[in-house]
Amino acid sequence: MDASTAQDRIAALKSEGVRFIRILYSDLYGIARGKVVPIGDFHEIAEQGTPFVGAIMTVDLRHTVVAGFESGFEDILARPDTSTLVRVPWEEHVAWCVANLENLSTGEPYGVDPRGALRRAVAAYEALGLTPILGPELEFYLCEPDASVPSGYRPYSGHHSPVYTVGHVGDPLGILERMLDNCVALGLGAFAANHEYGRSQFEINIGHAPALVSADRAFLFKALVKEMAARDGLLATFMGKPWNDDEGSGFHLHLSLSGPSAPNLFHDTQSEDGLSPLLHHVTAGILAHAPALMAVLNPTVNAYRRINPAALVPTRVNWGHDNRFTYIRIPRERGKATRVEIRVGDGTANPYLAYAAVLLAGLDGIQRELEPPPPLSGLIYELPEEEQGAPLPTSLDAALAALDGDRVIKEGLGAELVSTFTMMKNAELSRYRAWVSDWEFAEYSHRL
Repeated sequence: MDASTAQDRIAALKSEGVRFIRILYSDLYGIARGKVVPIGDFHEIAEQGTPFVGAIMTVDLRHTVVAGFESGFEDILARPDTSTLVRVPWEEHVAWCVANLENLSTGEPYGVDPRGALRRAVAAYEALGLTPILGPELEFYLCEPDASVPSGYRPYSGHHSPVYTVGHVGDPLGILERMLDNCVALGLGAFAANHEYGRSQFEINIGHAPALVSADRAFLFKALVKEMAARDGLLATFMGKPWNDDEGSGFHLHLSLSGPSAPNLFHDTQSEDGLSPLLHHVTAGILAHAPALMAVLNPTVNAYRRINPAALVPTRVNWGHDNRFTYIRIPRERGKATRVEIRVGDGTANPYLAYAAVLLAGLDGIQRELEPPPPLSGLIYELPEEEQGAPLPTSLDAALAALDGDRVIKEGLGAELVSTFTMMKNAELSRYRAWVSDWEFAEYSHRL
């Protein structure tokens, strides 16, 4: 959005009663951070940026700055991307604007900016005349306070919340339809919402779009869900396995490529299966880097509790046609809907990092013209083990080790980003290993 267009948009928002702009950006976890500014001051901030302490990228989920980054805690600059300006429908005096992060002293892109990592990955595709198109599938739970249980929360609506029910039975507050309505008003491309298999587990479908637009949508969608749940006194969580006795929440990614010659370069009318060589290269690249991708697609200790064949979560590096047991599923649709679906992602994945890492893996497949192994069909776990594909990492520490050993993904995301991400996650693992759980007390205390 050029300066004159940005001025026009700001003026239009002001005339509509918007008084404040919330400048938002993603930390490494995918949490929306930012500040609120009066709309009258926004144009100057849009031109000059606004500073934040860079240590925000090293604040853990317990709100502690992780040790190892004490180098003066310099500022970084958040520069609003005015093309993302949008009025918040449930707070009509507020608008949101996503920002890019810069090094304050040099003006260069900040090395730990997740959105910046995705922008670099997209630029590498654009240099080849390719446009990545992605669509996210995100599941989440709604929880309500309950002081009688150890976690302090239980599933919203409880047992009155069966799969694929609609209306008051599964959603007595009507929150899902209000979320869908606001997703549409916010321009997130949402086109459907449904109750998922878990008790009080929901999904809102967001349409495909160019990679950066799609990632912005996923980032703002997660912020919207958390915000609207909080306004109703609930907790929304995208964590992969919040309950021992219920299903996990995933983050599936659908990917295709477009270019000057065709809107979907994955479709090939001349091939037997309707799939182009380009699709095969991208598939092979993603499979080649699958172990390292796990650290980004499944970035928490909890995420690995969800990975179970019985839950249709892949445990092996493989692909197949419309097979939900495989790591990559190729849906049967062809033409403009030809795509690959990466099925292993956890709901807690940072959209920008997930998109960037997957695109970098696919790009490596294109550049080296990699070919995938034969597709698998049926119940793949009945095949001989050597035919099922290599096993995926089954823990966060194993996934981090795989990321550390993957030069392509590390260099593509950026050394500073990966080293910061890894240090943060190792600190998280240390806290986890030191924590005495409810299970341990129940298991050991009474008999031992």
